[in-house]
Amino acid sequence: MSTEIADVATTARSIRNPVLTGFHPDPSILRVGDDYYLATSTFEWYPGVRVHHSRDLVHWRALGGIVTDRRLLDLRGCGDSNGVWAPDLTYHDGLFHLVYSDVASFASGYWDPQNYLVSAPDISGPWSDPVKLHSHGFDASLFHDSDGSTWLLSMSADWRPGRDRFGGIEIQRYDRERQRLVGEARIIFHGTAVGLTEGPHLYRRDGWYWLVTAEGGTSWEHQVTVARSRHLHGPYLADPHGPLLTSAGRPDLRLQKAGHGCLANTQHGDWYLAHLVARPYSPRGNCVLGRETAIQQVDWPAGQWPRIPGGVPADTIPAPALPAHPWPDEPATDHFDAPRLAPCWSTLRRPESPDWLDLRTRPSHLRIHGGQSPVGKQTPSLVGRRVGAERCALETVVEFDPVDHRHLAGITTYYNTLNWHYLYLTRSDDGRAVLELLSCDQGRRTAHPDLTVDVADAVRVGLRARFDGPVVRFDYDLGAGWQELPADLDATILSDEHAALIIDGEPAAWGFTGAFLGLWVQDLGGDGVYADFDHAGYQED
Repeated sequence: MSTEIADVATTARSIRNPVLTGFHPDPSILRVGDDYYLATSTFEWYPGVRVHHSRDLVHWRALGGIVTDRRLLDLRGCGDSNGVWAPDLTYHDGLFHLVYSDVASFASGYWDPQNYLVSAPDISGPWSDPVKLHSHGFDASLFHDSDGSTWLLSMSADWRPGRDRFGGIEIQRYDRERQRLVGEARIIFHGTAVGLTEGPHLYRRDGWYWLVTAEGGTSWEHQVTVARSRHLHGPYLADPHGPLLTSAGRPDLRLQKAGHGCLANTQHGDWYLAHLVARPYSPRGNCVLGRETAIQQVDWPAGQWPRIPGGVPADTIPAPALPAHPWPDEPATDHFDAPRLAPCWSTLRRPESPDWLDLRTRPSHLRIHGGQSPVGKQTPSLVGRRVGAERCALETVVEFDPVDHRHLAGITTYYNTLNWHYLYLTRSDDGRAVLELLSCDQGRRTAHPDLTVDVADAVRVGLRARFDGPVVRFDYDLGAGWQELPADLDATILSDEHAALIIDGEPAAWGFTGAFLGLWVQDLGGDGVYADFDHAGYQED
């Protein structure tokens, strides 16, 4: 295709939001030459810091994650919605720089955030050993100034009772040669009256320093705030016009929770904002798909404040005048022929490694060695992929020989340790291999004994989990075709809103991720059992 034809093809297209569907929050967007990258939060899932790649802002492909092993991050024991928060991806002096926060808590006003920095000559690595930065607050980012200096920004956390826990945006110089923070940390912006100021990104343009922050929390009142100053350390004046982007007060909008934005400009000087959104199933209802990534066009005349039309997220916007660059479609079915998991998969709290995941011993099969129970936070054995649409399904074929009730293997619709539905093979007390269904809602388990299926005569069992809007359904196949289990389960428990739990004004639990479809194996007796999955097919309606 000629460049002229490609330009016309892209101009005629639109960016359709969200560009990254399902659990992809807190985007950091970066352009390096003709390539665009989006890095998003991953919380308790490996690989940490999921990255997507585009050359036209329309088509995106998953590259997998950056934080792939415990050398870079140890998530053993990580709580639900703890772990990797709000990564920041920059490029300077021929190196990619990634800053990420590992947040250990959010109880009783504490976060225990540890910030790290890694670098690499290429987005695919190899990535350096992590440099340990401060723990002053989360949502850390780097700013590379035109004088060659580099600065670390973050929100400044304040644990003291009666104080604003979001104490402002802090900046401190980072010495790249010595790989350490130097000088004094200073608060440069206390935010607006909206409060909960976090997610800083700093830019220099037209003689101004432009500070982009997230405010209003991560739910319905979320927004993107812009402030500017002639001097790096301020004072910063917030845009008197109000937020650059928000969906607050507009329950009619399809895209809600708009906030936490990051700016990038094209090769032609046009500006775009990547930001998070959510799509509730009803106005102000539960967001089973979690927080997703969208892109908006920004009008930014020289020296003036940046503006987004209407200040609200649009479902579609014109694509930039860049050559169209679609990627090959992701295969609908993973036959597990590769030596590593495909980029669509994530693993819970422990990275992919041969001690529990095996793609080699039995060709075209994924062997998962059993791990801890659903509440175990050290060595669970769950391989999942993000739910990307209201109506979608995952199906597989499993071979599993359980010895007793301590051995389980099957398919799950999963949010966190407290909220999931699970169809699994196990062995009953009378020695039969059976298929059972179990649900968990805020830690309260519900068995469905009337739906138990005898599978004693089946060596291979087909399993399928389906999202149908607010309903989850399961099917099985013993060789004679698919049979539906007669149970409509609540899909909305697999959402940020349902996971959140406030006790006496303090968050006892939080929800920052999104629903997964997954392959799950438990070996509660430590007996060395495993399950073989022949394939896994994902489909959206």
